[in-house]
Amino acid sequence: MKSKPPSLTLLRRLINLDSAISLHLYTLFHPTLPFSVLKFLEFSGDGRLFFPIVLSLLYTTTSISTLTTTSTLTVTSLLLLNLLLGSLLDLLLIGLLKHLIQRPRPVYNKNMFLSFAVDHWSFPSGHSSRVSFIATLISFYSAIVEQILVARLKFDADSMLVENFVVIVGVWAAITSASRVLLGRHFVLDVVAGACLGILEGIFVIRVFNYENLKSFLG
Repeated sequence: MKSKPPSLTLLRRLINLDSAISLHLYTLFHPTLPFSVLKFLEFSGDGRLFFPIVLSLLYTTTSISTLTTTSTLTVTSLLLLNLLLGSLLDLLLIGLLKHLIQRPRPVYNKNMFLSFAVDHWSFPSGHSSRVSFIATLISFYSAIVEQILVARLKFDADSMLVENFVVIVGVWAAITSASRVLLGRHFVLDVVAGACLGILEGIFVIRVFNYENLKSFLG
């Protein structure tokens, strides 16, 4: 009498379901969505674009002397510093988790440029965590962002961009995260986990790297 095959663990069942749903979404939407749009979303959430932009803005708006005292630390500098510090934290956490978990990417993932060895692994999604972190920080600092848009970038305070900037960033983060599945780069759970991690990183940065903590640290 043949013995029954061992039953699948709950984790394995979840992974199989995740893989099946992800493949279904990829098969359903990938042929109909413009590849150029998906690639643009991928590029917009790429750290190779984000880090140079933040560093350039920080360099052009903030002097070294400004960074050493909170009395001259501008709201723009505070926002850029938090974006930079949080993104570095995100990079470290994503790299560590990918190295520890080592979930392979979908077999249908094609034409992807790998920056680091851990980019071979899928869980969690670094793009999703990064854009979710940015959206969380922008949402919390919405008043500062509005001030920057109006005072520094000379946008009209009543313009659609200024009034809806937080919503626009949130929608961008959501569709960029979704595009990771539709482009075949990630499974659904990779994206969900990445988004949750990014939100938690945003909350952490907001609570730890705030003005009062910087004031007590810098003196």
